[in-house]
Amino acid sequence: MKEDLLSMRNNIDFSNNRMKLLVIGNKERFIHLENFLSKLDNKDFDTKLIHDLDYIGRFFDLNLFKKNKLKKEFEKILDSYKPDIVLFDRISKITKIVISKNIPIWILLRGNYWKEVEYALETSTSQKNRLAIKKNQELVDYCFNNCKLILPISKYLENEVRERYPNKKIKLFQADGRNPDEWNKVSSNKLKHPCVGLLQGFNVWGKTQELLVLKEVAKKLPNVTFYLAGDGMYRDKIIPKLKDEKNFVWLEQINYPNEVKEFLSEIDVFMLLSGLEGLGQTIIEALLMKKPVIATNIGGIPELIINDETGLLVEPGNSEKIVKNILRVLNDQNFSEEIAGKGHIFVKNEFSWENIAKKFESILKE
Repeated sequence: MKEDLLSMRNNIDFSNNRMKLLVIGNKERFIHLENFLSKLDNKDFDTKLIHDLDYIGRFFDLNLFKKNKLKKEFEKILDSYKPDIVLFDRISKITKIVISKNIPIWILLRGNYWKEVEYALETSTSQKNRLAIKKNQELVDYCFNNCKLILPISKYLENEVRERYPNKKIKLFQADGRNPDEWNKVSSNKLKHPCVGLLQGFNVWGKTQELLVLKEVAKKLPNVTFYLAGDGMYRDKIIPKLKDEKNFVWLEQINYPNEVKEFLSEIDVFMLLSGLEGLGQTIIEALLMKKPVIATNIGGIPELIINDETGLLVEPGNSEKIVKNILRVLNDQNFSEEIAGKGHIFVKNEFSWENIAKKFESILKE
């Protein structure tokens, strides 16, 4: 292991004192990755950000000419930019190309990939989709085995990856940063009060199914309005069952970040009901907006929410406890402001992009 790290360090060119970092990821996360890289640019890094899907064909695409052309375009970027390290915000097929060129790769692990695969295989009815999932499993395993460093964003994920890859170099890196000064209250008057707001996607069944408990909660609190913002492939398994409750409103997908800020500005309580969570970036944003948070006690969420201090935790499926916590927050303004205030200070200190850039720099030096 030490030999691998020394070899990596010896392959990095420090002659101009600016390490070249190529970051490859999902375009939906570019707004955050750009903020992260802007901080690194001020710390003697030279950075470049690209979208992985711009250089790979679809899994079942038979156009070999197109695939080969995209591959060559990506190889040109590697040859001209000459990165010292390639950081993958998610694993994709072009990871193999970087490995083949013997360029050190670091992988940012944002979610419990293995659990997500289990849920995907359980819920998929298409043989084609199941084949794609299994091929992706092979790719992920190959990339993890051949990367130089794995960066899980929570202690929960760190434990998960250590269990599966005990001999790999692994370093906790809480990468879900924000610029705290950008998360301020936005004037709005669209919601009915008192209200609870939820903001989450519906694309992983293991996460999404926990929303079904909201039906019981809404019944028990008829004078509270529940607003759910988000969308995804499993919406038809969730939304029709919740829409029967008169105090439930589905807002569908809202634009990020402006409509999200407007939504978080107006709600009285933020709630995340999830069955699977790497950390909880919507919690970070809600706390930056000084909102009291109630969240499921799973995954990396307890690393953000300390019960009765930075928010309130509930066990999965416990509608009674959710109801009690909502009433407690709504009826005790002092307590509500106290937990929201402590949560705000915590995420402002721990998840500013400036601090995250410093942590990344310290990982390199280490």
